Amino acid sequence: MNYQNTLAFAQEQDQQDPLRYFKERFYAPQVNKQDAIYFCGNSLGLQPKSAQMYIDNEMYKWANLAVEGHFKGNEPWFNYHELLAGGAARVVGAKPEEVVIMNQLTVNLHLMLVSFYRPEGKRYKIITEAGAFPSDQYALETQTRFHGYNPDEAVIELAPREGEHTLRTEDILQSIKDNAEELALVMMGGINYYTGQVFDMEAITKAGHEAGAVVGFDLAHAAGNIPVKLHDWDVDFAVWCTYKYLNSGPGGTSGVFVHERHANNPDLPRFAGWWGHDAKERFKMRKGFMPMPGAEGWQVSNGQILPMAVHRASLEIFDEAGIENMRLKSEKLTGYLEYLIDDVHAGNEVMEMITPRDPKARGAQISILVKKDAKLLFNKLMEAGIIVDYREPNVIRVAPTPLYNSFEEVYRFSEILHECLQK
Repeated sequence: MNYQNTLAFAQEQDQQDPLRYFKERFYAPQVNKQDAIYFCGNSLGLQPKSAQMYIDNEMYKWANLAVEGHFKGNEPWFNYHELLAGGAARVVGAKPEEVVIMNQLTVNLHLMLVSFYRPEGKRYKIITEAGAFPSDQYALETQTRFHGYNPDEAVIELAPREGEHTLRTEDILQSIKDNAEELALVMMGGINYYTGQVFDMEAITKAGHEAGAVVGFDLAHAAGNIPVKLHDWDVDFAVWCTYKYLNSGPGGTSGVFVHERHANNPDLPRFAGWWGHDAKERFKMRKGFMPMPGAEGWQVSNGQILPMAVHRASLEIFDEAGIENMRLKSEKLTGYLEYLIDDVHAGNEVMEMITPRDPKARGAQISILVKKDAKLLFNKLMEAGIIVDYREPNVIRVAPTPLYNSFEEVYRFSEILHECLQK
């Protein structure tokens, strides 16, 4: 695409954008009594205007039915989670029976590790990316300690080559091969939260299985961001949050994927709870856990109805927009942002883009390493009505998301960035 650093070009792209009307379906935050340019969907997505209606429906049932809302009225709470399975499955490329919405991300990660990190003999090591999101680091650290291992020995962290910011796929695959005899698990992010790099999940899964290991992914920054095909890629398990690109509210509920070859295995170790027990037998209150078929068998507690209601509103928008359509626009938006950053950056040595240049190798995010006064630049952008986020020690993450961001907003950002750098 031949980009141009002009407002007219940006506005023309917006006129040609088939997703442009979705922006009206979200509330925009205010800065200085004006709509902000919100490039922070990688931390918290905007609120769908339809979310209030879905919450009000459940509040009405609570007010008028109370406990009977579990079984009476439209869409009883007893099986409310089933309303989300189809939409969630389409987001992550799974069968509906392979996904369940429950709990929160790190809780679900621990539940998955109970089942899928089964160290035995010399096969006890885990491969992950260096600098993974802290929750993943802490989960792997404490899980290995729980099994009696030293995490410094058990967890292999893959770092980029010297002088580079992102991992090469060939280095990941080679490390899996080199550690094959001791490897129990490969557990990585689908997209690295810091650099925005998309990992080749299909190739990593294949290599992990060839090495005799289980393979899982944290899709916190991938679900709702890029097309994912968990079932076809033969991934063993995955977890994700819903409050980032899936726009389902602060501290929103989480999703779990368990491949069908595991999902119907009642002998697979797990930490059981009431809601994962056979629904037909659940209220008989008897001893002896009998898991629900599919991913539902990993449920521990009854559903979080209000967060699920918000997520339902968001999933309907995703079904309407289509993840492939969103990805096509996303690649154009980040391509335009990259072009404009390069244009602004010309002639100075203040910034470096650490996100992959290949649009296929990144999500809806450009991470800018600022070599001087990074926090000051971040503060200036925020004061000017540009909501981005800052990650220590000196990275500003800019995430134009296709559902509610425009080419004109990307252009306006570049103008303000230039003005801030001039100052």
